[in-house]
Formats: sequence, structure tokens, C-alpha cells
Amino acid sequence: MNKWTYTTLGKISEIITGPFGSQLHQSDYVEQGIPVVMPQDIDNRKVNYASINYVSNEDAIRLERYKTIINDILYARRGDVEKHAFIKEKDNGVLCGTGCLRVRITTSEVEPEFISFFLNREETRKWLVTHAVGTNMPNLNTDILSDVPIAYPLLEEQRRIVQVLNSLDEKIALNSAVNDNLAYQLKDIYNYWFNQFNFPHNDKHPYKTDGGLMIWNDKIKRKIPASWEIKSFGELCSLRNGINYDKSVEGEKMYKIINVRNISSSDLILNENDFDEISLPQKQGNKYCVSDNSIIVARSGIPGATRILQKPSGNIIFCGFIICCTPCDDIYKYYLMFYLKQLEGSAATKTGGSILQNVSQDTLSDLLVPIPPQSLLRKFNQIVSQSLELIHSNMQENTQLLKLRDWLLPMLMNGQATISD
Repeated sequence: MNKWTYTTLGKISEIITGPFGSQLHQSDYVEQGIPVVMPQDIDNRKVNYASINYVSNEDAIRLERYKTIINDILYARRGDVEKHAFIKEKDNGVLCGTGCLRVRITTSEVEPEFISFFLNREETRKWLVTHAVGTNMPNLNTDILSDVPIAYPLLEEQRRIVQVLNSLDEKIALNSAVNDNLAYQLKDIYNYWFNQFNFPHNDKHPYKTDGGLMIWNDKIKRKIPASWEIKSFGELCSLRNGINYDKSVEGEKMYKIINVRNISSSDLILNENDFDEISLPQKQGNKYCVSDNSIIVARSGIPGATRILQKPSGNIIFCGFIICCTPCDDIYKYYLMFYLKQLEGSAATKTGGSILQNVSQDTLSDLLVPIPPQSLLRKFNQIVSQSLELIHSNMQENTQLLKLRDWLLPMLMNGQATISD
């Protein structure tokens, strides 16, 4: 086995805390500028820019001490202390924000990204949670982070390990990017066809732009294409609330259960591999099984958030904070799913208006839905089904790649496996 060096993180790096609250105020944030990474922006070895805040160039100069460079590592000081973000080229120059810690490798004996992978091992993540202080919420500080045990082989072996693990991560990222792009395209098509009413018409000309007949509808207070009709969501779907169960009561049958967090961590298709498993009495559990055409809607978390299952296995049920909608005809499934998706976080009023505070069977049932002709729905379904098939395939491949990576990671990081030249 190659020679390994055993040390601690503090001996191979400089660790500093982010700016104090007195140095960075809420009022300092601007619409555009230099990103400031806060604890909520730290994802699994990456920066999540979805809701990141920015400061002006002037404030960034004032906070120069907290600027990151490529290969820095950022940790949250509180909350999910086991997670970190590894700063890559696209992140270069972001600021380490309040509530974060910045780790900068200071020795040429280690490859910084190798240390990032090492810190991402389950063993190290558990160490951080165990050694964090605080009863209600785990907290890290520079002393705790400095004491994290680190082991590394010779530099060339580190680089080979990084190359292998990066190749897996890059393929996972590519699949995810393809899926994001496909989801965006489907939403765009839905919007163009069914909100702007420019669906293919007369040799594929866009209906409304081409002068298609629009008729005022009193029920929804807007014009819709002449051949469309208005129905309530309740006419198109049956609705069921999910199961409320006692975790201490076990039964003879195992079920996978959809929780709200599964909805929050997905976009169009739920990932069955992320579901928890519970055992229930069969008579109780079977009442809440989903089917291939089920539309899953969150009552809490992101109110109204809507997802579907693609080729679900048997024995999948849903929790009490979720409503399962089953279309009366499969032809409506994708159309209604995208119709609800555009209302995510907005009110389920009869015309789809203000901010949604509560989702119930009643609010969904009362929604008034413009319904296109079935011939148009069939065209839309064909496009959606092809894209969802590819999205599902990429998700399945990513699941296998993640399993491979998670199996390889501890083997490579403790010297049980080596990579030849």
C-alpha cells in the first residue's frame, strides 16, 4: 500500500470565520454584484446560487479578507455542519459570508480537491456532527474544524483519485443538466401552447398569432380558443389525502413512502430511490398506494408543488401532507401536472391568483381549468412522454453512479483501493 500521511485539517490549512454581523448587514445586499455564500447556500460540495445574496463591488473590496479563491473550502458554522462547498473556477471570488468558515490549503503536499473528497466521506461527516457544539443546533468553530482527522497518500495518487471521482461527478452533473434543460423546454412548450395559446394550428402555424378565434369566457374572465371548454379540477381528477401513521406501529408489509422533502428535492419526476421505507398493516397501507398516472401535490413545504412518478414500482404510498390526484382519463395527466406546476407557491383560487397559504382537496377541486381538444392533448403527451423517458433514464443512471461513487470513496480514501497509472 502507498505511504499515507495522518494529520489534522488545521495543520495543512488556514481556517478563518466569515465576517461578523456588524461587518455585513442585510441592507448591504444588492440586486447584482459579488455573491456572498451563507450557510443555506452550501450544498453537497458546491455553491447553490438559487437564492444567494450579492454585495456591491465597493463592499466586496471592504470585505476582501473573506474573498475566496479556487480550491478554497467553505463550511457552515451552524445547521448542516457536515456539508461543505468546494470552490471551483466558476465560483472564484465569491465571499465567505456570515455564519461560514473558510478553509484554505497551505501545503503543496496535498491536492485541495482530494481533501474536499476526503471531507465528504461519511466517516468525516459523522465526526463533524458528533464534535459540533450546541444542543438544539450543531455549531462549528475554527478549533473543531482544525481537529478534523485527515489522511492522504502521495500527491500523484491523490491526483489519480481526484480524476476518477471527478469523472463520476461530471457525468452525474451532465445528466442533471440535460434533465434540467428538458424540464425547462417542457415548461416552455406548455406555456407557449396553453397559456399563450400558440399551439400548432393549420400546418403548424401558432393558433393565436395566426388569428385563431378567441372567445370570452365568463367563468375565468378571459378569452380562450373557440374549441376549448372549462372544467373544474374536481371533474377531471379524484383526490385523496395521504396517510397519517404511528411510527411505533409496525405491520407485515413494507412500503416506500413519499414525504414532502422528496417533493422539495425534485422538479418533475420523484426519485423513488430517495423514499423512506416503513412497515404497515397491509389493510391500512394498500389504501394509500399510488399508481402510474398519479399526480402528487404537496400541502406544505412548497404549497402546491407538483410532481409525478415515472414507472413506479409497487407498494408506494404517500404521507398526510400530500394530496394524490388521479385523472379520470390518462390523457389529462401531463396537462394537469403542468397546469398545477405553474401554480406552485401561488394561490389555488378559482382563477389561479394570489399567494397560496394552504392547499386542500377543496381548493384544488374548485380550480377552473381550460381544457384543450383531446387531439392537441395527444400531441402534447407524445412530446412530454419522450422527454420524461429520457429524464427518468438519466435519473436511474445517476442513482447507479452515486452508488458507485459512494462505494469507491471510502475504499480510495482509506487505501483499501488504489488506482494504477
